[in-house]
Amino acid sequence: MAPSEAANLEVSDLVIVLHGGTLLSILVFYWQRILGLLRSDRRTIGLLVVATIPAVIVGLPAKLFAERWLENPLLAGIFLIVTGIVLLVAARGGRGLADYPALTYRQATLIGMAQAAAILPGLSRSGCTISTGLRIGLSPSAAATFSFLMAIPVIGGACLLESAKLLRAGGLAMPLGHLAIGVVVSFVVGLVSLAWLVRWLERGRFALFAWWCIPLGLAVLVWQLSK
Repeated sequence: MAPSEAANLEVSDLVIVLHGGTLLSILVFYWQRILGLLRSDRRTIGLLVVATIPAVIVGLPAKLFAERWLENPLLAGIFLIVTGIVLLVAARGGRGLADYPALTYRQATLIGMAQAAAILPGLSRSGCTISTGLRIGLSPSAAATFSFLMAIPVIGGACLLESAKLLRAGGLAMPLGHLAIGVVVSFVVGLVSLAWLVRWLERGRFALFAWWCIPLGLAVLVWQLSK
């Protein structure tokens, strides 16, 4: 196997590890909500399906035909700044009170379009979807919950795509022990990050993330343009 092919397989391993750990953290953090969906809250399942469609329509072709652009550092710098601006705009609105089951299908589609746009490098998926939910009138907790429930099929689909790539190439490139450690670390970091994000949202501190995104985006732009 050529060194470049081995490197690509290792990247696929890492993608599966990071996505798998993150997915597991969402399932654990929101297990009660997910159980409620499966038992009785069937309307929200319909809302989530509608919200996922834009990501499927945009994400699959982009992954197949424009993957090089999705890894462009200059674009990442630009859209990190855009993410910061989106967070600041969302924070300027009033605090909504609506819960996510009250969303209309049109509103779910709008949040889904925000998720689809976040395939662009540097554009935060959770930042865009939570911001859209807040602007629509969801409460901070409801906006975060719907955003991360939406992430389950998207992250699961990404894991399946990378797994299929590995199967075509002949299997894993990294030792199972290393991958297991990666899953555990990703899971713990995801769980802590979720708890932190929800707490900051409820305290009205969502805009503070902008003051990390914007300087980082500017730094990436300076780095890329000075090469």
